[in-house]
Amino acid sequence: MNVVDSSAWLEYFADGPNAPEFAKAIETTRSLIVPTLSLFEVFKRIAQQRGDDDALRAIAVMEQGKVVDLDRATALAAARLSIDHRLAMADSIMLATAQRNGAILWTQDADFRGLPGARFFAKR
Repeated sequence: MNVVDSSAWLEYFADGPNAPEFAKAIETTRSLIVPTLSLFEVFKRIAQQRGDDDALRAIAVMEQGKVVDLDRATALAAARLSIDHRLAMADSIMLATAQRNGAILWTQDADFRGLPGARFFAKR
């Protein structure tokens, strides 16, 4: 199972240098878990940069995976991760969602460097 962090989704949609690193996790939709927080972050950024139509097309791609809501148990697990690893709220929710679903978190966000369960690729 895979959870793709918003930074990795944005890299993929922009066809950036790291896009090939994230393509397999994104395109293997049967193993893809998409936190609703990712929908928020990706829609917001793409809508700001390229407009709502492009943002909605990106969301349609994301929704090919299994979209999961933030539930109580994940929220509490995220709070613990935030405390233990000094992560921001959004980062801790992404990591908690991955952990609670037995998934790998794919990211290029340096806050995840060295954390168990995260597959980090430095921005190029």
